[in-house]
Amino acid sequence: MMTRVRGVERVQPAYATIEGAGVRLHRAFGYEDVPLFDPFLMLDDFRAGTQPEDYLAGFPWHPHRGIETVTYMLEGKIEHGDSMGNAGIVNAGDIQWMTAGSGIIHQEMPKPVNGVMGGFQLWMNLPRSKKMMDPRYQEIKRHQVPVATPQPGVEVTVICGTVSGVKGPVEHIVADPEYLDITLRPDTGFLHKVGAGYTAAAYVIGGKGYFDDGSGSFSENRDMILFGDGDSIKVRSSPEGVRFLFFSGKSIREPVAWGGPVVMNTPEELAEAFREYRDGTFIKKKGTTG
Repeated sequence: MMTRVRGVERVQPAYATIEGAGVRLHRAFGYEDVPLFDPFLMLDDFRAGTQPEDYLAGFPWHPHRGIETVTYMLEGKIEHGDSMGNAGIVNAGDIQWMTAGSGIIHQEMPKPVNGVMGGFQLWMNLPRSKKMMDPRYQEIKRHQVPVATPQPGVEVTVICGTVSGVKGPVEHIVADPEYLDITLRPDTGFLHKVGAGYTAAAYVIGGKGYFDDGSGSFSENRDMILFGDGDSIKVRSSPEGVRFLFFSGKSIREPVAWGGPVVMNTPEELAEAFREYRDGTFIKKKGTTG
């Protein structure tokens, strides 16, 4: 049976913006792109330069409700704390997974190591039936994240999903996502199956590559690629190789009411969330850790 390779539906460069208390970062997609990447809401690239003032102000205490987030560090570290009583450090190669559900309040403060800091945060929507689920939290260390080598010249860090029998440590996320950090050596092709009807996207973080049948142009660092429908994606690296984040997930197809760190289905639910935050009744349950 022939596989139907997904074409590239959209390519857009990440744009510079400022978030938190003054953190300079690049946003690959976000509020303006809803619902193109459904169930994904936002991807922030906070790989920083050598100027600590660009990120040291960090993301002081703030609420979340109605979403899940995955933070993936490449360099440096993030010191964090939350309303569930967790506090610690997310180091290079570590992953922080948080299901905000009914509500969580946390802070994330980036710090350099050997003068560098950088990583990514991906936001995923929760369907109406799960918006007010119990909060969950998990911190995964670098040594717990496996690497698959499905073929010569291809290396896949499996954050979530399964590649060549290698299963990632992030599980039980409602959108049933796959989240992979893929490196192709120079002039290497890679075919990867994707669930039927699932949204699929890639974000280039190094080198250059073709993300279609080779008839288009190279995509390069900080290019965000949205694939069309099909059974698989096909990537070929340039003579310098390519590294990219790949993620896919099941679309929710529900209304989105989004206000900063809170994502609900209606404006009324959004207003209620912020009213509760002002009144001190935002946190419904302490949640669980793993």
